[in-house]
Amino acid sequence: MSDTAVLLSRVNAVLADAIEANAKRWGALQSDLEVIFQHIESLVLGGGKRLRPQFAHWGWVAAGGDPMSQQSPRIGAGIELLHAAALFHDDVIDDAATRRGATATHRALADSHHTQHWSGESRRHGEGSAILIGDFTYVLSDSLMDELSPAARIIWHDLRMEMNIGQYLDVLGSARRTRDVHEAELICRMKSAKYTVERPLHLGAVVADAQRGDALMPMFSTYGLAVGAAFQMRDDMLGAFGDSSITGKSVGGDFLEGKPTPMLARAYALASASQLKILYTIGTPGMSHDDVSAVQEVVSATGAVAEMESLIVSLRDEAVASLDKKLIQGTAHEALLELADAVTQRDI
Repeated sequence: MSDTAVLLSRVNAVLADAIEANAKRWGALQSDLEVIFQHIESLVLGGGKRLRPQFAHWGWVAAGGDPMSQQSPRIGAGIELLHAAALFHDDVIDDAATRRGATATHRALADSHHTQHWSGESRRHGEGSAILIGDFTYVLSDSLMDELSPAARIIWHDLRMEMNIGQYLDVLGSARRTRDVHEAELICRMKSAKYTVERPLHLGAVVADAQRGDALMPMFSTYGLAVGAAFQMRDDMLGAFGDSSITGKSVGGDFLEGKPTPMLARAYALASASQLKILYTIGTPGMSHDDVSAVQEVVSATGAVAEMESLIVSLRDEAVASLDKKLIQGTAHEALLELADAVTQRDI
C-alpha cells in the first residue's frame, strides 16, 4: 500500500470514528437527530479527494513530524470536516442539484418534507436543515483540533476565516456580475488556494515543530498559493466543460450562477462585441442548456481556455521551483512535487 493510501485510510478511520461517536451520543437524545449524521457520513465518507489532509500531512512530515503519528490524520480529518461543512453550505448557496453524483442534502431533505406532507414550505425546510447540518459538521471539525497549540490555533482560525471570506466574495461577485481579472483571482485565492493548500501545509508544519514550521511557512505560502490557485482554476474549467458523470456536478453550473471565475473574467476581457452579447446572458434567470452551450463555445473561442491552460502550467512550475529540498524533512519534497501535478492535471 502506498504512503498516500495509508494516510487516507487513517484519515478515513478518524472521520468514521468521530461521526459514529457523535451519532450515537446525540441520536440517543432524540432519534430524529440521526438524520444529521447520516447526511454527514454520506457526504464525508462517500467520496472526496482528501487533498487538504494530504497537504497537512506533508507539511507535518516536512517539519520533521513522525509520518505514523496519530495527530497528523486527526488534523487532516478536522480539515476535511471543515471542507464538508462548506460543501453543505455551498450547495444551498448555489442551489446545486447534486454533490458527488448524489442528490444534494438540501434537495433530498426538501423532497422528504414534501413526501411526508409536513407543514410549511419544502424548499425552506430543506435549505434550513442543510445549513444546520453544515453547522454541526463545522463544530465536529473543530472538536478534532482541541489539542492545537496557541500558534497552530491562530493558523486554524485564519484558515476558517479566509475560507468564509472567499465564499462571501464569491457570492458578492455573482450578485455584482464581477468580471474583473484581479478581483476574480482574489476570490480564487481566498475561496480555495489558501484553505486547500497553503494553510493545511502551515498547520501541519507548525503542529509538528513550531520552530521548523515557522521557518517553512514562507516557502509553503509561495508553493501553496500557486498550487491552490491552479487547483481552483482547473476546478472551474471542469465545472464549465467537464463530464458530469465524472465530476459529480452539473456542467455549466458556474455559468448559471454567474460565478466570478478567472476564466470568465478573461473571456470578457478578450471577447468581441458579438461575443459579449452571449456572455451577458451568464447568470441571468432562465438560462437554458442551449444558452450554456453557446456560452461554452464563446468562452473557448475567445482564447480564455487556452490562457487558463497556460496559466495553470505556469503556476505549477512556480510552485515546484519554490520548494527547497534542503529545508524539507523526510519524503515530503517528492510528495509535494507529485501533488502539484495531481491537482493541476486532474480530470475530476
